[in-house]
Amino acid sequence: MDYAKLLDVILPSVTKPGRYTGNELNIVRKDWDTTSVKFALAFPDIYDVGMGNLGYKILYHVLNAREDTLAERVYAPWADMEVKMREYDLSLFSLETRHALREFDLVGFTLQYELSYTTILNMLQLGGIPILAADRSDLDPFVVGGGPCAFNPEPVAAFFDLFVIGDGEEAINDLVDAYREWKAGRGTRGDFLSQVASIPGVYVPSLYRVEYHTDGTVKRIEPKGSGVPATVNKRVIQDLDSAVYPESFVVPYVEVIHDRIMLEVMRGCTRGCRFCQAGIIYRPVRERRRKTLLKQAEKLVASTGYEEISLASLSTSDYGEIQGLIQDLVVSYADCGVALSLPSLRLDSFSVGLADQIQRQRRTGLTFAPEAGTQRLRDVINKNVTEEDLLTAAEAAFTAGWDSLKLYFMIGLPTETLDDVAGIAELAHSVLRLGRQIRGREGQAGRVRINVSVGSFVPKSHTPFQWAPQASKEELEERQRYLRKLLRNHSISFSWTDVDKSLLEAVIARGDRRVAEVILAAWQRGSRLDTWSEHFDYDHWLQAFEATGIDPYFYSQRARSLEETMPWDHIKTGVSKEYLALEWARAQRGQLTPDCRLGCTDCGLCPEFGVRNIWTGGEGNHVD
Repeated sequence: MDYAKLLDVILPSVTKPGRYTGNELNIVRKDWDTTSVKFALAFPDIYDVGMGNLGYKILYHVLNAREDTLAERVYAPWADMEVKMREYDLSLFSLETRHALREFDLVGFTLQYELSYTTILNMLQLGGIPILAADRSDLDPFVVGGGPCAFNPEPVAAFFDLFVIGDGEEAINDLVDAYREWKAGRGTRGDFLSQVASIPGVYVPSLYRVEYHTDGTVKRIEPKGSGVPATVNKRVIQDLDSAVYPESFVVPYVEVIHDRIMLEVMRGCTRGCRFCQAGIIYRPVRERRRKTLLKQAEKLVASTGYEEISLASLSTSDYGEIQGLIQDLVVSYADCGVALSLPSLRLDSFSVGLADQIQRQRRTGLTFAPEAGTQRLRDVINKNVTEEDLLTAAEAAFTAGWDSLKLYFMIGLPTETLDDVAGIAELAHSVLRLGRQIRGREGQAGRVRINVSVGSFVPKSHTPFQWAPQASKEELEERQRYLRKLLRNHSISFSWTDVDKSLLEAVIARGDRRVAEVILAAWQRGSRLDTWSEHFDYDHWLQAFEATGIDPYFYSQRARSLEETMPWDHIKTGVSKEYLALEWARAQRGQLTPDCRLGCTDCGLCPEFGVRNIWTGGEGNHVD
């Protein structure tokens, strides 16, 4: 198929044709015919979103660093492009060499968000790959899943040949090596899957049997044969400082999100918020040394020309050498017009000081996340911040010259009452009064704005709240209306998440293999690009639940007993289920658990995985 001629016809009639042209700066293009292994990195969203994903940038670098492998990028088409592709019978193709998805040996999808799953099915179908793994032949690619949502792979197990659990940088090389060996031996598809099931961190769902109790709960998940591990432990890179990292990023020609240099200063978080899945699955904390990050920044600035460096992690201001790193980067790049940004801040004046240090020339908004409106509920979720912490941080921000602050909260948290919801409004008004008082000294009181953003709690696997029921649609909408009433003020803006999306996210996040039927049925009814409000249609999903006879509330609003076998119990993060149960009990008592940097909390990860929390502790000294 002559893609170039077809694109000449199609692209003038679609929005942002630059999404589909390729040829960007730093693109890696290898000879298709002479490269042994072809790996498609398929992101289940449009180019604008996928280009900002750091994990894909790392894998693109790792795979293309191999002489025997090429890695090419594939993104979901926007709706207008999909219409044209179907009209002209154009397969979903890679940007580097414009080969159809079905022509690759391995196709890897990242599972970042549950509502992207119908988009994955759409991309498989557009790419000419059978949607169900059971329907694929020896001529079809192997479909690989990874990312945070892969820690409960069961709702999409029917669509994937295998999953990589945990850090992918090392596991991906093992996978490619196994593929080359299998390809040379001319084995069957089943031979390859049996072979890779023994790779640490690789889960092959077709090699496991799931049984259910009569009440619909999972009875057991076990291997079908010998040689298949009963549990799959996540892959962990122990020394992040020496781990591979790109020296260049592909630079797009169209505007995308996170269009900047990203320096991953550390991986993991020790704070132990009980709702946070990332805080569990990315343990232990591992940091890169300051000198390593400065070298990476130098190479990336030179190779990309970007004018912003973002210091990326789950909690950047917890990085042990943050003060020195910022000072070094400001000295090196401030006069060159390269700005710095901190995407995640602690709720304290120290973090505000860091933000002030790097944003004196170009002020952006500051976001603080108290998460809950009362101290009682913050103790339940183990947030370990107080109202005083918030007001102290806000005072520092207003004093430093900020006029606008964003406050992020959740509603529907376990044990929440209307008093807790009212506390959100009370905090917002307290911060507004403080801002007017401080900025009023300079005649700027009228410029103070508070943006309150409220999400709906979704219970996630591998967290202390995995046993908690989600609040009902009626409860969540009632609390949104209540907050709208309490936050009526021209200086306070209020935004909230779509309750239907949150309810659906909970169903999939705690789903088992039967949920795949619903995902498939929703896609067949037209669902795709569900992460985009203009494309999300909850009616498709309601019809899918009805057609499959699956009760969504069984997964979202049913409280789980501690004795219940979870659909994801065979996937191991290293944090023991006993520890999660202890944290669930502490939550219901409102009992805090300290940050594990202050002392081991016996979560079980370090001895089981032979790893330790690693952070530099300032000035490059590792602390055990």
